[in-house]
Amino acid sequence: MTSLTARLAGLYEGNTDGAHRFRYGLLVLDVTTVAYVVVTSFLPRAPWIEGIDVVLGLVVLLDFLARLAISRNRAQEFLHLSTWADIAAVVSFLAPVVGEGVGFLRILRTLRLLRTYQLLDRLRADSTVFRANEDAILAATNLAVFVFVMTGIVYATQHGSNPAIGNAIDALYFTVTSLTTTGYGDITLPGPTGRLISVVVMIFGVTLFLRLAQVLFRPPKVRFPCSACGLQRHDSDAVHCKACGTRLAIPDEGAD
Repeated sequence: MTSLTARLAGLYEGNTDGAHRFRYGLLVLDVTTVAYVVVTSFLPRAPWIEGIDVVLGLVVLLDFLARLAISRNRAQEFLHLSTWADIAAVVSFLAPVVGEGVGFLRILRTLRLLRTYQLLDRLRADSTVFRANEDAILAATNLAVFVFVMTGIVYATQHGSNPAIGNAIDALYFTVTSLTTTGYGDITLPGPTGRLISVVVMIFGVTLFLRLAQVLFRPPKVRFPCSACGLQRHDSDAVHCKACGTRLAIPDEGAD
């Protein structure tokens, strides 16, 4: 392993303060990129947008190459959806004409970063808000990712051929109304491809929506591993583990 590769591995996988700051920086970059993608998708193409696209594309490309360089099995990386999402992001940034609709796949980068063990572990340690609302935050992220990816797919497959999909707002509107099974009927996707996209939006979208609702309305859980059976999550006022009955000692800051 070269010194550069070792340094990159330390930043992406290490447990130092510098590595934690670096991964937080990546998270901020990805969230900012997603916000940029969402906002500019509703704006007409302009030279300044294309210039920012190229800059972000180069940054994403460097991040992708760095992850590939430190991978222990580079060939296996191409079996992961996140790898192809990064490739789609690079293409859509550097060749916007080719990847205009695919650009919504860039939001998958934030989901992948939130799913990495090191960042989740650090967020639990650093943020009481994240610890208290981890399931809700991840469920909302999953739903948002699905909505914008499907919006991109609807726009890419229907724009130009379906007069009802004139811009990204129309595609987002169709995705949300289908996901919530409202189905006003003012926008439909014709043909077998359109019907299949509608089915995917309804089935997976409703599932993710119900998951978010379940997390929001069920009693909150705390993360505290049982010393006997290892069960990770318990009711906040639990005295004994529901799985094995072992007495717990969940830290409690007391009532306000």
